[in-house]
Amino acid sequence: MKLSLNRIALATTLALAAAGAQAADTFVGLTWGQTNNNIQKSDSLNAALDTPQLDKVIHKTGTWGLRAGKMDDAGRYYMTYENISDSDSGYKLRQQNLLGSIDLFVPVGDYNTKLFGGPTLGLVKLEQESRGFRRDSNINYAAGFQAGMLQDLNKSASIEVGYRYLRTNASTDMAMHGGPRLGSVDLHSSSLAYVGANYKF
Repeated sequence: MKLSLNRIALATTLALAAAGAQAADTFVGLTWGQTNNNIQKSDSLNAALDTPQLDKVIHKTGTWGLRAGKMDDAGRYYMTYENISDSDSGYKLRQQNLLGSIDLFVPVGDYNTKLFGGPTLGLVKLEQESRGFRRDSNINYAAGFQAGMLQDLNKSASIEVGYRYLRTNASTDMAMHGGPRLGSVDLHSSSLAYVGANYKF
């Protein structure tokens, strides 16, 4: 994991440097989609709470995202913030993503349509906010990729559909108020299928 993160960080740095050398427009965007998470629980937590259904809390949850960055005809680089929060069977979890991404564009036909894809590197914060338990949070690295299709509507506006996959090792502990640690909830991977709209100026 550490070696892969280093490689992605190096590629991101080089691509940002190359992109910065070109004239690019600033853009802002809004995304909405569904997050699918691979959450696993420690054996001690399963034993203490009779195998709680924590893997379902923020799985298949609707997700809004905000992004801003630079874009030109060859590609774009941008930062994205996402907040995913949900509850199930009395348990509540929150996931926050702060990600830096780079996409390269491949034009398709003569209809201002582009395929895109590239790496993502950033931070994921996982929080445990269930009633009756002590709140706990953890921030850790995330690395992955995204791909999709972007359609220009005019010189300033565009829409897109995409998919992003992240690997991470964020985790959070669970303990009753005034009690000992019961175990951990671990987020191994996170994927997002989304639609988005962008405006550049």
